[in-house]
Amino acid sequence: MSGYYYYSGCQDQYDPHYLDACSLCSKSLHNSDIFMYRGNTPFCSKECRQEQMEMDEAREKKWKSGRSLRKSDAQNSTASKTVRTGTIAVA
Repeated sequence: MSGYYYYSGCQDQYDPHYLDACSLCSKSLHNSDIFMYRGNTPFCSKECRQEQMEMDEAREKKWKSGRSLRKSDAQNSTASKTVRTGTIAVA
């Protein structure tokens, strides 16, 4: 058995440890430097880590731009609506 394994709770079943392989390219991390990102995500190189950081940044920008577009659409649609105020009498 290469790498480190931990007991998953099931009899005779051991799963690979999360630090066994790079999170991006799945290269083995056994006996090599480990580059961590966001606390618990291991990478085999600075390049793999940087690529993940760039993907996360692009995803956040896309999410934020989509969110701001929805927000401005909601503001525009409310601005064009007429709201009546007054008293209604019902008999």
